[in-house]
Amino acid sequence: MRVDVLTLFPAMVEPALTHSILGRALRANVWSLGLHDIREHGVGRHRSVDDSPYGGGSGMVMRADVVGAAIAAVVREDSHVVLLDPGGAPFSQAAARRLAALPHLVLVCGHYEGIDARVRQGLVHETISIGDYVITGGELAACVVVDAIVRLLPGALGNAESPTEESFSEGLLEYPQYTRPAEWQGRAVPEVLLSGDHARVAQWRREQSEARTVEGRPDLARAAGLKAREG
Repeated sequence: MRVDVLTLFPAMVEPALTHSILGRALRANVWSLGLHDIREHGVGRHRSVDDSPYGGGSGMVMRADVVGAAIAAVVREDSHVVLLDPGGAPFSQAAARRLAALPHLVLVCGHYEGIDARVRQGLVHETISIGDYVITGGELAACVVVDAIVRLLPGALGNAESPTEESFSEGLLEYPQYTRPAEWQGRAVPEVLLSGDHARVAQWRREQSEARTVEGRPDLARAAGLKAREG
């Protein structure tokens, strides 16, 4: 898979996507990354990338011709262009799985008061938001999206089953995890996890997953048809 990130601040994105699991997968050629400075396509001697909004208002808007040129420089026939914007569709694990199946992803990071709407109308396949809040630019959102996608690629994680057992993989939160020591500060690891009985462990984990979802994410619980336990 190829990922190209279009941004005004490539140095802000590079560290997050080249370390830990993502960095190992990058070096193992599980995926490839391109970071592109939108300002290289800026207008005039000062490489201007924005201008005041038509109709008045505060702030500046990124120019359609500048962002359009940046997209055109990396797009290919199999590209899927995504704009990171707080007005986009909420990002989810299902969206991550869908995007992870694509051969080429182009992520466009907005700034200021956003990007000229004509870019979204004519050059972008979808717009994604990582939450109902506003951050300074799309760089952090792009890092979140790439992280969620890359870890789903075959060979990215050491354990091939890890992505299927994590939170949201089945629409539920993940069950609690424990490791050594077996007792810590008066709290013991649940006995069932030490039993060696795989069927009991699987049942316990499912029950815990459902209980955590009901308690912490009632919206997911309703979607999964779960109800709060009495008593």
